Amino acid sequence: MKKILFTSAVALALIACGGSDKEKKDTATTETKSEAAEAAATTPAPSDNPDYEKGLALVAGSDCLTCHKVDEKVIGPSYREVANKYENTEANVKLLAEKIVKGGAGVWGEVQMTPHPAVTQADAEQMVKYILLLKK
Repeated sequence: MKKILFTSAVALALIACGGSDKEKKDTATTETKSEAAEAAATTPAPSDNPDYEKGLALVAGSDCLTCHKVDEKVIGPSYREVANKYENTEANVKLLAEKIVKGGAGVWGEVQMTPHPAVTQADAEQMVKYILLLKK
């Protein structure tokens, strides 16, 4: 009888300990998911940035979408490829804006980008700021 009681007590203790580990794992997984969701919620979306809306409007009103798309290479690189290649620094914004205004070739292959002399430097910089916000 003592053996049965002892074995039952040990079995209950093992069952009780095993269940709490599972609960801890479930709780940890839930906390990790909650933390990830909270981090995503606190990270502002690119579209929340005022440069995004201004740049998007300028790009949409120009002929840029003839040769470029956000995620698809057409004649020139996709905007996302450009964003992933260049850091969002003031120097790169100026450099890329000058390429919009003056044209350029060689960075993305042999096809030359057409100059856009009617686009002001300020508007070109706004377009570049929008494009660089598309980085993944």
